Amino acid sequence: MSLFLLRRFINYVILTLVATTFSYILASTFENPAARYLGKNPRPSNAAIAHTLDRYGTNPNTPVLERTWHWFTQLIFHGNLGQEYDGTSVLHDMVVRSGVSLQLLLIGSILGAVLGVALGVWGAVRQYKASDQTVTYLSYLILSIPVYVLGVLLMIVATEFNGLIGTNAIVFTGQYTPGTSGFWSILLDRLSHLLLPTIALMLTSAASYSRYQRNAMLDVLSADYIRTARSKGRPRNAAMIRHGVRVALIPMSTFFAYSFGLLVAGSIFLEKIFSWHGMGELALDSVNQNDINATTGSIFYVAILILISSTLSQILYAALDPRVRI
Repeated sequence: MSLFLLRRFINYVILTLVATTFSYILASTFENPAARYLGKNPRPSNAAIAHTLDRYGTNPNTPVLERTWHWFTQLIFHGNLGQEYDGTSVLHDMVVRSGVSLQLLLIGSILGAVLGVALGVWGAVRQYKASDQTVTYLSYLILSIPVYVLGVLLMIVATEFNGLIGTNAIVFTGQYTPGTSGFWSILLDRLSHLLLPTIALMLTSAASYSRYQRNAMLDVLSADYIRTARSKGRPRNAAMIRHGVRVALIPMSTFFAYSFGLLVAGSIFLEKIFSWHGMGELALDSVNQNDINATTGSIFYVAILILISSTLSQILYAALDPRVRI
């Protein structure tokens, strides 16, 4: 296991560096950081703009390969991802915002995976019955709604609920309410702010997972080893859980891993809607503001998340299938 993790770590470091370097080249080629200053009133002089861009290593008058080499050596030898357009360190901003995004992503994706697997297994066992049809229609309905529309709908429902009970029980703007004091008050306030974005992510994830899990479970239920287990006297539920669900989860482990990376894209809109200052907001703002270093930092963050998820999926795969050795 240690050797496997070491090999994976080395491979992933190389892959992350390659992906991030190419993203820097693309961002440097297509983004125009000088545009941020051209619309200011009074407009800075060309010399002042060039000096500022040189300081951030994003001057388009410098050849892309020369800028890329400077950025790459800064990353390798100093662990420095550069500065954002306002002078903030990209790495420092990523550390702060990653905690915000992971808080939302981890809770929403784990709850969504558990709920999706449970609904998928339930739908497969009760195939074509009313409960299966209901879950299927609701899943397709949720999948057809963009996540930002789902977020707005949840905000409308929460507003109506708050008006109905006469108090602001569900707060959905920001990550917390400034000025709140006391352990329990702070905890309840955080949970209240976390509720709606987590529900939006959880519903989206559960709808997707349930469809895959249902199909995987239907394939397993007709397998010979399930009938063999039943013929040996094992109860139906025990045979399904012991042999069916475990086998059906094997292909799902890969799907879980890469879906987690895609959730980052979905969280971009949720963070903007619910005013969470996480990595999704940074990614969107960096593109809008032609911030090359911040854009590259956002892709660096997504690459790390996907590669970590891939490693976890392989470990989970090996744990579920004893024939696989890592």
